[in-house]
Amino acid sequence: MPKLQTFKCQFGGRDLIIETGKLAGQASGAVTVRYGDTVVLVTATVADGRREGIDFLPLTIDYEERMYAAGKIPGGFIRREGRPSEAATLACRLIDRQIRPLLPKGWRRDIQVVATVLSVDWENDPDVLAVIGASTALCISEVPFDGPVSAVHVGYINDELVPNPALPELENSQLDMVVASTAKAIVMLEAGAKEVSEEILPRAIQFGFEANQDIIRLQEQVQQACGKPKEEAPVSEVNSEIASAIASSVGDELPGVLEETDKSVREGRFSELKNRVMESLGETYASEDIRAAFETRAKAEIRNGILTGRRLNGRALDEVREISAEVGLLPRTHGSALFSRGQTQVLSIVTLGSTRQEQQLDGLGILETKRFIHHYNFPPFSSGEVKRMGSPGRREIGHGALAERALVPVLPSDEDFTYTIRLVSEVLSSSGSTSMASVCAGSMALMDAGIPIKKAVSGIAMGLVTGDDGEYKVLTDIEGLEDAYGDMDFKIAGTRDGVTAVQMDIKLKGVSQEILEKIIAQSHDARMHILDRMNEAISASRAEVSPYAPRVYKITIDQEKIGSVIGSGGKTIRSIIEETKTTIDIDDSGTVLIGAVNEEAAKKAISIIEGLTKDIEIGTIYTGKVTRIFDFGAMVEILPGKEGLVHISELADHRVGKVEDEVKVGDEVTVKAINIDNMGRVNLSRRAILEKDYRPSGAQERDSSRSSRPFRRDRDSFSGRRPPMQKDTFRGR
Repeated sequence: MPKLQTFKCQFGGRDLIIETGKLAGQASGAVTVRYGDTVVLVTATVADGRREGIDFLPLTIDYEERMYAAGKIPGGFIRREGRPSEAATLACRLIDRQIRPLLPKGWRRDIQVVATVLSVDWENDPDVLAVIGASTALCISEVPFDGPVSAVHVGYINDELVPNPALPELENSQLDMVVASTAKAIVMLEAGAKEVSEEILPRAIQFGFEANQDIIRLQEQVQQACGKPKEEAPVSEVNSEIASAIASSVGDELPGVLEETDKSVREGRFSELKNRVMESLGETYASEDIRAAFETRAKAEIRNGILTGRRLNGRALDEVREISAEVGLLPRTHGSALFSRGQTQVLSIVTLGSTRQEQQLDGLGILETKRFIHHYNFPPFSSGEVKRMGSPGRREIGHGALAERALVPVLPSDEDFTYTIRLVSEVLSSSGSTSMASVCAGSMALMDAGIPIKKAVSGIAMGLVTGDDGEYKVLTDIEGLEDAYGDMDFKIAGTRDGVTAVQMDIKLKGVSQEILEKIIAQSHDARMHILDRMNEAISASRAEVSPYAPRVYKITIDQEKIGSVIGSGGKTIRSIIEETKTTIDIDDSGTVLIGAVNEEAAKKAISIIEGLTKDIEIGTIYTGKVTRIFDFGAMVEILPGKEGLVHISELADHRVGKVEDEVKVGDEVTVKAINIDNMGRVNLSRRAILEKDYRPSGAQERDSSRSSRPFRRDRDSFSGRRPPMQKDTFRGR
């Protein structure tokens, strides 16, 4: 059995510990990574046989959240972990995006990396530990992995860059950036920010790159001590004979096809040309080899054109495609906007709901709910394809989360806008950077819905093409083929005053700081241009929410009275909701949120709640209903659930023979509170309102002075029986 080996280094004031040789011994590589009390087991396993008939690297990443890691039992009926949470899906993508570029492109044996979260302390994020573990597991396996790679969270707190801030500290951070790098270059970026200055981003990237170096050296120690011999990396080269045959077959036709400005026409002609070439050469060469050679030829044509300053549709390298924007398209939704950039088109729709409709999060994170939800849909017709439609995949979840992250910093606080907000982005046409189009459409839809967002947010996707001699070109607003055949997809979103989100993926083994600084600077002008076009459609949030949106009203009650509103087993609050057709949410501070489709229903609910929580005050006039009649007086409910006695001597400004001569059950009467004894029992008077020179009757005076026993204020206290009385309390006149 392999021997346990432990490696550690100091990082961010805490020990980062990597262990191998104890767990999961049958995997090709297995390590545990510990930081604080957060522990992640990461394994890398390689299949024996080569997969035939594929032209991609068969890499699978799984990130397994175990609820026991946080001392939780999973929700739902089966009490077992089910489909991955959104956080787990995003962690898978985070690992994949930095591991994939460092694996040989010609590798055709399945690789599976599984990260299992064993323990979390809610201070140290397990996602970067999973990245470090995946890199280390691959380093000690037989796979020819061009690592190590490390990742670190970079915060910006009190004007200082901080490595791996604790999760609670990120609440006060202007920036949360994950920087992944090898010893030589940056391989991946992911960031959310609160309108951080673009000048801070290069500093944060360099800071993260330098912080990664200690962890990279630690992984190198692990590999040197425990690593298996590496297999030879397969070389993926196009047969020169096939390349020459394709060059002769396509002639000068390929450049003309690629210069077609309309994506649909271009892709149609491109497919037609490829099929014709495969048919003509199919009897001589294998179809897989022909396809690979044709793609290589097309890729070289596009990249060479860009390096000489010529893009697919003739645009300048820093030119944004034509933009159109409009709002208020859909008559009954709470807010809607359509954003088009070239042939990329996104429709975003806003729905408002009560706070009880917040999304419940059954995961390992600190947050248990969230009130802003962005969903991104990418139907097959958006790319002119026919595919099965089903649940959203990792791509849809990732793009939706990126756009959501870009918009969160401009949302109003919970106190200022007490709604749950759902934003859905429907991609109707795709030709590059639909996630950034979702940011633009989403920002306008939020404004159209009357949500008082602080500022508009726009986003742009930047690209990169590099040459063999170190030459490179940065592209603004990349299209689909420029993304597919280029070296980078750099998405950046923000307001006029700063950046709110960044995501970078590359196909290279790294990119320099110089290139990143140029990309960030060039993206600024593009974002400002897009914001100008968006402002032409809508420049500020509407003054009010849609008439079809629910109204949410906020009141505050005494914390001690919360139980009165809720009632035994929730009986009272359910009856209010049923009677008024509203939604009611109460938190522990006494804040009550009433959601209603119209003001009348809300006012009715507010009135009932205030009645339940308001104390009866002596001298105050109330209008209530007669609930019961006795020989000596009538009980009147003056506030919900609160009654008082109108003695027969206080029913009118004249002598009353029988109570029934003046009032009946169900009558509405106006009365004045004239006495509350030390047991909380209330005496009311109708005569005090009718009579100018009112003086309490002898009975009432005695009640006040002697604290005799009239009637309890709670209707339920009587249980239908005649109330107790002292013989001198209710003597007639």
